[in-house]
Amino acid sequence: MNTIEINSLVLAYLGDSVYEEYVREYLIKKGISHVKDLQEQSLFFVSAKSQARILKELIDLNIFSEEEMEVIKRARNTKVNSHPKNCSIIEYHEATSLEALFGYLKLNNKIERLEEIINKILLG
Repeated sequence: MNTIEINSLVLAYLGDSVYEEYVREYLIKKGISHVKDLQEQSLFFVSAKSQARILKELIDLNIFSEEEMEVIKRARNTKVNSHPKNCSIIEYHEATSLEALFGYLKLNNKIERLEEIINKILLG
């Protein structure tokens, strides 16, 4: 399978679930034991606005390889027909780009790199 040819929104679909699982595990391991609190805390990491902010911070840190930036840019430029009301279309594109990168890394079995990026997000 040539993952570079997979639609960016399909990569983001997978990446969203991969990222959410890491975030949930992280919050539970922090000792948060109430579902309402888990939901509230997870928004710091998984909302479109948060993911757009996180992507910008990671780009500013220059942590992505050229290949990863190609995936991000391709996903950012993917045409979408709608977006959530609680974020701008730009934020939605950026959030989708981050999720697409996670999906791309997962499909390419680059788990160590995936975890390196996610740990940078979760642990600073």
